[in-house]
Amino acid sequence: MSTPRSELNTLLSQRGPSALPYTEDLKYQIRNHLLSLSAAYPSLLPLSAAFTHNDGRTTNLLQSHGTIPITFNNSTYNIPIIIWLLETYPRHAPLVFVNPTRDMVIKRNHPFVNASGVVKIPYLDNWIFPSSNLVELGRNLAHFFGLDPPLYSRPRPNPNPNYTHSPSSNNNSGFLNSSGNLSPQPSISNTPRPYPPSPYGSGGGGTGTPYGSGVVGGGKYMDDASEVFKRNAINKLVEGLYGDMGSMRKVREGEMEGLFSAQGVLRQRENELANGVKEMMDEKERLEERLRMVAGNGEALEGWLRENEGKVEVLRSVDVDDAFEHCDGLSKQMFECTSADLAMEDVIYALDKAVQDGAVPFDRYLRNVRMLAREQFIHRATASKVRAVQMQNQVSNMASGAPAYAL
Repeated sequence: MSTPRSELNTLLSQRGPSALPYTEDLKYQIRNHLLSLSAAYPSLLPLSAAFTHNDGRTTNLLQSHGTIPITFNNSTYNIPIIIWLLETYPRHAPLVFVNPTRDMVIKRNHPFVNASGVVKIPYLDNWIFPSSNLVELGRNLAHFFGLDPPLYSRPRPNPNPNYTHSPSSNNNSGFLNSSGNLSPQPSISNTPRPYPPSPYGSGGGGTGTPYGSGVVGGGKYMDDASEVFKRNAINKLVEGLYGDMGSMRKVREGEMEGLFSAQGVLRQRENELANGVKEMMDEKERLEERLRMVAGNGEALEGWLRENEGKVEVLRSVDVDDAFEHCDGLSKQMFECTSADLAMEDVIYALDKAVQDGAVPFDRYLRNVRMLAREQFIHRATASKVRAVQMQNQVSNMASGAPAYAL
């Protein structure tokens, strides 16, 4: 005979189309929850069954099916329940039903159980993953059902109208179960009392029968047609309400997804705008730096123009070679190196043309080019060093606020 542990191991290890729709990393925790519940309440056994959602989908899910003992008026009663572990368990609370037998009826306007048998207690509403579990759920169910039992025995007609109940027998009255043991029953009164479903076995039906019943030949009970119609109408209304709520929930979830998507787009645009503003501020700083440099050069040129404004007539008689006046020794040296470099470049070009035309022997061409290239290299190296010194002096002058080109 298989044990609950081996049954759970088999069910949770299935793969393919018959696999249970639970997350792989949570199956071990689901197994421990069900085994702990069976250890605390031996009548609650785990099994797999088909569950039909409000939208008509049918899924194979785990359930814990059995009875939970409660204490009411110093007597113990067994309340049949079914605990369904939905696809999102244990991140979300399970779905709990009371499972009345044919001889039971759900109490009207019960604070924790509706007419369809769905259980709503604070522990389910405040389910917290991963601390919440099925054992604590069973204890809460026993506590709240003990305060106000959700199931009551169906009133039965008295087969002997001349029989008078003796008040002295109230303390020892009870229902005889299928094994012949006497199950306790609260004292008889005009209001229904909780039925002790000790003969509960396989569940005997998923919904409780409503108030009222009839008797036919042979002492067997059958449901009143009006009550059956009323029950079916209520079930139909409840199913329609659940369907409308499911549709409304899907619509609202779609709207929320749209809002979350819009929020993500807005945050992305916010980041893009922030990056754009930062880039614009950096570009502004660079432009301001260049503006200050241009302003400094403009001031230097204006100073030079003011200083040399009266020399126009004198410059007309000046030779072209003497037209440029060096402001310092570095500028003069730079001018000489650059002039020599360009002159040697022209000489090398002329030698190239001459050797192509055959006016200069090739060996003499090589000697002259080697000599000119050496001298050109020296002038270029000197010009590079002079340029570096001039740039350093220019940066120093800009830092001190002095004109870039002081005359």
